[in-house]
Amino acid sequence: MQPLLSLRHYSHDLLSHSHDHSQLVFGLNGQLEFEVAGVGSRVTRHCVAVVPAAAQHACGSPAGSDCLVLDIPSERWLKERLGTHADASLRLIDSSQALSLNTAQGQLVGWLAASPINDPVIAEQGAALLLASLVSEQSCKHASEPRLPLHAIDRYIHEHAAHPLQVADLARLAGLSTAHFHSRFLVETGQTPMEYVRNQRLELARQMLLSSSLAVGEIAARVGYSSQSAFTAALSRHLGCTARSIRATQAVPRQAGHT
Repeated sequence: MQPLLSLRHYSHDLLSHSHDHSQLVFGLNGQLEFEVAGVGSRVTRHCVAVVPAAAQHACGSPAGSDCLVLDIPSERWLKERLGTHADASLRLIDSSQALSLNTAQGQLVGWLAASPINDPVIAEQGAALLLASLVSEQSCKHASEPRLPLHAIDRYIHEHAAHPLQVADLARLAGLSTAHFHSRFLVETGQTPMEYVRNQRLELARQMLLSSSLAVGEIAARVGYSSQSAFTAALSRHLGCTARSIRATQAVPRQAGHT
């Protein structure tokens, strides 16, 4: 069984791998080069890198570095140990990001690094304290900021539904960096930006199916799907129904020239 907390020394060139659990890497000494899902960061003292489950990531530190690593066992563990902080913790570990620790968090990491973390009580309670502290800090930061302009974001998605959309496009509407926007969006909506875009596209498609006689392939193109088969698979997977079943709930006349 993977230990909950572990001290690790890195002294190698960049190595890439993935694992089926989420992970937090807290810097203690030195500098660890980190890359998660193609986004690079640096883990130094008072910094933490968040690695979502199954995310391909690479790390390396030719000059040597020491880190405290928290390997999160499961969603069930979070819900049992974190209580009211569990949902926020799940959102935190759902996206790759690098965070700075405040003084108290840095002291907690240092205390744990000097403690017998092979003791299950210290490991369990220390890990829970670290996570609760991180999500509380993020919530406080976001609470002092104005809410995201979701109406403007919805309008932009609808106006550009036929075209490729990136998180950076939406972040510009909010005047935020891509990483900050991604984090804020998770806190405010409980979804990643691209999950939200997909759901908005499929809801727009559902409305078109109900209110127009456009061919399914044309609707697919209008909401950004390159093929009708990909579109119908997305409808089935995320809405639990087919284009035909949606149209069956409200028959509309077919326009000439469409099949």
